Amino acid sequence: MKKKVRILTFSQAIQEALAQSMKIDKNVFIFGQGVDKTALVFKTTQGLKEKFGKKRIFDTPNAEQGETALAAGAANSGLRPILIHHRVDFMAYTFDQLVNWISLWSFKSAGKNRMPLVIRGIIGKGWGQGPQHAKTLHSMFAYIPGLRVVIPSSPSEAKGLLLSSIFLNDPVIFLEYRALYNTKEYVPLKPYFIDINSPRIRYVGNKITIIAIGSGVLTSIKAIEKIKSKSEIELIDLREIANFNYDKIFKSVKKTGKLIIVEDGWEKFSIASEIISVLSQKGIKLKKPPVKICWPNSHVPMSNPLESKYYPHENQIVKSIKKMI
Repeated sequence: MKKKVRILTFSQAIQEALAQSMKIDKNVFIFGQGVDKTALVFKTTQGLKEKFGKKRIFDTPNAEQGETALAAGAANSGLRPILIHHRVDFMAYTFDQLVNWISLWSFKSAGKNRMPLVIRGIIGKGWGQGPQHAKTLHSMFAYIPGLRVVIPSSPSEAKGLLLSSIFLNDPVIFLEYRALYNTKEYVPLKPYFIDINSPRIRYVGNKITIIAIGSGVLTSIKAIEKIKSKSEIELIDLREIANFNYDKIFKSVKKTGKLIIVEDGWEKFSIASEIISVLSQKGIKLKKPPVKICWPNSHVPMSNPLESKYYPHENQIVKSIKKMI
């Protein structure tokens, strides 16, 4: 009899990481708007209040700046807070805390004081989120020294990266795409940790390098599966966008000489632009101009038909691959 493979959704993987971290360390606690009731943040906090009690997971008012100040104070006191924002858009209210306190706390103390906190932010398309509820702001966070910015692409990545983020001694912005919550794959039961600085090579190839972030990884995988010569495509999952190691990217691009970057976010001042800039500075020559597949430099539309055209699609990637081959 075959052993049943353990399959979890992205939501279940996040929930399991939270539960295991709270079991490992009593200093871990969770708070935010609606974390202990209603939809339980896409069910990622389901069952945690019953298991760990209301002192370690609790609801807060709609006061983003106050919540973030609480996270900073708790982290500075030796706790490991996890703050959840349902929409990254309203994290704009927290920029004073992020820019002027949290990000530079270790720097100001010459590394003597740390802020081990995680801020989970939910991003991307859903049921017609519109311009006020669908932004990512990931490149804005990555621009600030002292912040780590993690964007998981699948359930197994989400669990390992979240556990690693929780037990870092640095502040982490952990961004989750709505579009990924129902995706499924095998996820190990025991706690495990992923090096957030090390991008993951998901496909090995020698003709084209694709670098993707978050849900862009899934979109890229769908595109690659449509290509007959899929073995020629190398796909790199960036994982973290503020402090990642470039070695795998340098090695891949030198091998292939062709580059496509898939990023769910605005093209201007994007992570894609930064990667292309670094490659140019390193003198790495490409056989063809690099391609960026990003959002248009416009706000996200509200209507479903316009929204579906706005976001990157696998067919865009397929066309770019065929042109390069």
